[in-house]
Amino acid sequence: MSLNLTHEPARRSWIESANAAATGFPLQNLPYGVFLSGENHTPRIGVAIGDQILNLAALAELDLLPASARAAGRQPALNALMAAGPAVWTALRVRLSELLGVDSCPAALRTQVESCLVPQTGTTMLLPASIGGYTDFYASIFHATNVGKMLRPDQPLLPNYKWVPIGYHGRSSSIVASGTPVRRPCGQSKAADLSAPVFGPCKNLDYELELGAFVGPGNQQGTSIPLASAPGHLFGVVLLNDWSARDLQTWEYQPLGPFLAKNFATTISPWVVTLEALAPFRGPAFARPPGDPAPLPYLTDPADVAQGGLNLTLEVWLLTREMRAAGVGPHRLSSGNFSSMYWTLAQLLTHHASNGCNLQPGDLLGSGTVSGQAKDARGCLLEMTMRGTEPLSLPGGEERKFLADGDEVILRGHAERPGARRIGLGECRGVVLPAAT
Repeated sequence: MSLNLTHEPARRSWIESANAAATGFPLQNLPYGVFLSGENHTPRIGVAIGDQILNLAALAELDLLPASARAAGRQPALNALMAAGPAVWTALRVRLSELLGVDSCPAALRTQVESCLVPQTGTTMLLPASIGGYTDFYASIFHATNVGKMLRPDQPLLPNYKWVPIGYHGRSSSIVASGTPVRRPCGQSKAADLSAPVFGPCKNLDYELELGAFVGPGNQQGTSIPLASAPGHLFGVVLLNDWSARDLQTWEYQPLGPFLAKNFATTISPWVVTLEALAPFRGPAFARPPGDPAPLPYLTDPADVAQGGLNLTLEVWLLTREMRAAGVGPHRLSSGNFSSMYWTLAQLLTHHASNGCNLQPGDLLGSGTVSGQAKDARGCLLEMTMRGTEPLSLPGGEERKFLADGDEVILRGHAERPGARRIGLGECRGVVLPAAT
């Protein structure tokens, strides 16, 4: 993705809220989502700009969209736009930037565009796409090492980790939009001092801080996607919370890996920040330490080595029931950076399709927990509390080993660097409800 006029940091919008320093949605971002507004119960594609949403269907009716994007803009989900490919994505982004730019939109045209704006307040955000397939990876070597030390102190990483991007197929039907409450799951678990498992509510409920990547154009079954072509098959990213029942997971994960401990809920943020918007924040892929094997040829490409990394700050915040009652704001638990991931998003996609698996527009790839070397950069409670042996102290005197009923987990993310406009990923929120009785 090359830089163009849409990335110019000095450009401003005629929508004043988009020019505020604190906004995550300036003119340089323009993420896509799907919303309901007022009495209109038809889902529409919108673009976040400041505190407003620009209705693409309304723009299409006014004949203000590029011809190549007009039909996709009228759809109730992003799948058609995701399928359209980079040329259409760029043409639409350039047009939207022109329509919303203070120096590029004449007054008469501005009046038409203004009629297509909806305040974000009062809208309901839906899942941005129809998600046919969901795969969750394990791309952070720091997360894999921390978890491995708890299970296999003498060999934290399994022999295949540095050779192959590890993943499992998740449950797309249980992916929910930010703000949807998540009910504590029930399942089998077995304590070390018991001779048999028991069935009941999960005791060790956890979050996982991840980045989700939406697939754009897919591939035919039986074909692959070369790594050099992978960026053209990645539409954009969202924040992703892969809720995890750790006690269920410990009992059930052998020999076939995650199952009921993972498939009860996955929450994603509503706004899809395009890979094109993130072009100013690309950089070198994670530098493998001396002695680590080089990726196999199908997972190696000079452009991915040079520009496969993403400089994204990702944070976890916690708001407990007690904090909410006391009028206290959420407490930040951790802050990490996506640039520390061992495998790039392009490598994940290429590996996924390498056996001929047919990826489709709207499929979702989870990165796996984003963790760094420092303890305050760990992306889940399993790591932060060392499996519950080192509880976290919260403001007000509370402690947490794992999540309690009433806890709200909030994921936030942003990208910034000198010479570029700071852009945000929005929020991914979910409150824990008690287990069903």
